[in-house]
Amino acid sequence: MTSMLTCVFRSLPASSAWAAGICARSLSCSSQLQAAAVQPKTKKTLAKTGVKNIVVVDGVRIPFLQSGTSYADLMPHDLARAALQGLLSRTSVPKDVVDYIVYGTVIQEVKTSNVAREAALGAGFSDKTPAHTVTMACISSNQAMTTGVGMIAAGQCDVVVAGGVELMSDVPIRHNRKMRKTMLTLNKAKTLGQKLALLSKIRPDYFAPDLPLVAEFSTSETMGHSADRLAAAFSVSRLEQDEYALRSHTLAKKAQEQGLLQDVVAFKVPGKETVTKDNGIRPSSMEQMAKLKPAFIKPYGTVTAANSSFLTDGASAILLMSEEKALAMGYKPKAYLRDFVYVSQDPKDQLLLGPTYATSKLLDRTGLTMADIDAFEFHEAFAGQILANMKAMDSNWFAQNYIGKKSKVGAPPLDKFNNWGGSLSLGHPFAATGCRLVITAAHRLKKEGGQYCLVAACAAGGQGHAMIVELYPH
Repeated sequence: MTSMLTCVFRSLPASSAWAAGICARSLSCSSQLQAAAVQPKTKKTLAKTGVKNIVVVDGVRIPFLQSGTSYADLMPHDLARAALQGLLSRTSVPKDVVDYIVYGTVIQEVKTSNVAREAALGAGFSDKTPAHTVTMACISSNQAMTTGVGMIAAGQCDVVVAGGVELMSDVPIRHNRKMRKTMLTLNKAKTLGQKLALLSKIRPDYFAPDLPLVAEFSTSETMGHSADRLAAAFSVSRLEQDEYALRSHTLAKKAQEQGLLQDVVAFKVPGKETVTKDNGIRPSSMEQMAKLKPAFIKPYGTVTAANSSFLTDGASAILLMSEEKALAMGYKPKAYLRDFVYVSQDPKDQLLLGPTYATSKLLDRTGLTMADIDAFEFHEAFAGQILANMKAMDSNWFAQNYIGKKSKVGAPPLDKFNNWGGSLSLGHPFAATGCRLVITAAHRLKKEGGQYCLVAACAAGGQGHAMIVELYPH
């Protein structure tokens, strides 16, 4: 993987003034990408006087599967229910102790728009337990978790279950607007004549469906197009992207075989087999990956199916408590959830740069530096997106012109970064990914002996999230 680790910059054409500005300047490559991890200095806890400590008791997820496979005949609340039941089984938490349930989702099933409530009832929680659903694109379960953190910190709750679910195998496909308007008007027609008059206005094009697209409403551009332009702006080559994707799949396969993916719980699919592991982990070869054609910008794009996250079905759930409540119930928490931030920026040229902005802002808030972070768990939407963010974080010019800092944030050392695989290999059921990142952070800190993990993710709409997960003392 010499090419990626040395981060050779190329001068590629850019499609905007902003991207052209990036290409026109020499962005220094991170020496940290090829150096050994810096030994962190002795660190103190990020606990704050007068602020409740919120802890992660445990978290689970059902296996993340490629869409169109074993979960294809289910509904989103079926997956969320399975994750909730897995959490109940893993933690043995009494259902009546849970004060509130928050779930994230992106592609909403109209029959179960408040999927949190339907899943909770299906999992056997009391009908007296409130539940609501949030959406913030790929950081929806991050929003669910931090909503729970806020409720506990405010003294409204002691125990919150947060999670996320996505079922890309069955997304809502609507009649187009003209047909919907006609059908709604038809429903109000009182006489046969009125109904026939309306029906006579229907034309063949009324039957063309509105197909869902993973695209920005404000720009009509897909994430893949944005990833391609971002990779070009930061001179991330196709070779670098393929090498990074291969790294993700190789590390995920190793973690799966070594039993490190402890958050995965088996799910008996009704009428089918019991699913026990993620099915998208498929290490290939550079030669095979090189044969794939560009998926979005053709024929010169560098984003392909091999270096992108795939459409995924899955659900996750995490049990949050105040530290006082957890200890009173006899639990040994896995981690503290410390400070966090959300950011937003230009949804066109900077759609996928959320991790860079969020990381910078979070480090400033906490007083930590990159050297203080022992592990990194970043969402991998596209290999090009991850590598572009690394280059942005390691650029003095970008820091000065876009973040408002005098010097660069600094790129995460690769030997601390997504060491058990990431969304490219494990899968990315949009709203379920955040919980996976956090519980993986807790497990990695315990396994690798670190104290702090920085979790970060990008999201549609040009938004992003970052959080500090601190290992609970053992």
